Amino acid sequence: MANVGASPGGPGNRPLSPHLQIYAPLLNMVMSIVHRLTGAALYFGAVLLAAWLIAVAAGPATYAYANDLFGTWPGRIVVLGYTWALLHHLLGGLRHLLWDTGRGFKLSTIDALGWASIIGSVTLTALVWGVALSLRGWW
Repeated sequence: MANVGASPGGPGNRPLSPHLQIYAPLLNMVMSIVHRLTGAALYFGAVLLAAWLIAVAAGPATYAYANDLFGTWPGRIVVLGYTWALLHHLLGGLRHLLWDTGRGFKLSTIDALGWASIIGSVTLTALVWGVALSLRGWW
């Protein structure tokens, strides 16, 4: 019985599967990876949000400590990143919802939706932070 699928030169001469050295990353590939990463980041952010809510419930001293912690520069960067991840994942989810209806599968539409997710998430993050900072009197 012949070995189906075996290369004539033996196992050492089999063609290798193409990897990132051959395929250039396309926007839809990057968006898929970023969507998964933002989803994972939201788990970490949910823990921080829960900790902040527990601090609110624990009393004024704990709440002040949590606010001081989130008010540091590293804390602000984490909260800014969480805001962007939340909005980016939301827009990516809306993109997937559109695809679930069977629409938006033309390559030009896929690219346009990818760019819209990127630009929209950055713009919405800036808008949310701009409003928040203006309400605090920092703007």
